Amino acid sequence: MPEQEFNVVFSKRLRYYLQKYEMTQVELARKLGVGTTSVYNWCNGLKTPRMDKVDIMCDLFHCKRSDLIEEKNDDSSTTLSPKDERDITKDLDRIMGEIQKGDDGPLYYNGVEIDNASINLLQNAIEFALRETKKENKVKYNPNKNKSR
Repeated sequence: MPEQEFNVVFSKRLRYYLQKYEMTQVELARKLGVGTTSVYNWCNGLKTPRMDKVDIMCDLFHCKRSDLIEEKNDDSSTTLSPKDERDITKDLDRIMGEIQKGDDGPLYYNGVEIDNASINLLQNAIEFALRETKKENKVKYNPNKNKSR
């Protein structure tokens, strides 16, 4: 793939993940240890990031490298509907409410009470798991998948 085409694809995917994770270009630059101009250039398809920076973005966005650098044709069976989004939000709110309510005491990991930053990371991980499970189930239990056309 020519560099200019790669830059365009990467910029679309990066903007998608920034929006999905409600992260600004400034926040991403800070987390990557790069200047805001670099992130601006990536988001606008002007420059190509180094692969070590792409790998860090993959960790931040809980995705694979191919999710950021390859054009994606979203399959409608794995696209989440507004109802799916409401279900995920409802489940996530319920789970996090139980964790934060702390009826069984505070949450611990390796004998140390989990701080708020770690609880936010846990919430992101749970949300990611709920979304991916919902997508997998839409494919696995699609009633139309075996019908002849």
